[in-house]
Amino acid sequence: MTLDDFLLAFFSLEILEQAWPILWQGFKMTLLLSAIVVPLGLAGGIILALLSTVRHPLVRWPLMAWVDLFRALPPLVLLIFVYAGLPFAGFEVSAIGAVAIGFFLNTGAYYGEILRAGIESVPRGQQEAARSTGLTRWQTMAYIVLPQAVRNVLPDLISNTLEVVKLTSIASVVALPELLFQARQAQSVTYNATPIMAAAVIYFILLWPVVRLLSRLENRQLAGGR
Repeated sequence: MTLDDFLLAFFSLEILEQAWPILWQGFKMTLLLSAIVVPLGLAGGIILALLSTVRHPLVRWPLMAWVDLFRALPPLVLLIFVYAGLPFAGFEVSAIGAVAIGFFLNTGAYYGEILRAGIESVPRGQQEAARSTGLTRWQTMAYIVLPQAVRNVLPDLISNTLEVVKLTSIASVVALPELLFQARQAQSVTYNATPIMAAAVIYFILLWPVVRLLSRLENRQLAGGR
């Protein structure tokens, strides 16, 4: 393959111009999915992390089983089960609803473990001091513990969020027209890899600033720990 053939196959400006409208639509859908699943995952994670502070066996053991189950299940398998499996039980779920449910269960478990570690990193003496001032247990958690917990595990939270945004590409298996789905559609019509390469570049432009931010936070954390 000559250089011209390579450029024509992977970096054709003519193909890119033709494919750009649907790639742009896919990009907007990816942003929408990210705006849905990241807050859902964080909300689920906060709930699980708060429940982890309850030491009663009737809460602790089911919670551990829940977290282990949804961390062990591959997100793709979970998504297909919700979208294609639940209708057999009489529950019809739209494609975007299946993505929301699947990501809530899977990413919520990961966010929950990260936040649980953050809560445990806060010295217990601070909680006792806050309680002595008259704050309730949940007020202490909301105003004293959680802000410090989030700060302590911020690099892990950002890293997990980065993975969540990348995982939105699996929504293509339920025919949601996100970026990867649209790129594959364009490739199937043009018989050219340029749309896939364009999607890869778009993902890079979208996520590279987050990667750099994560690196800075990790370096700052390492420097602070010396």
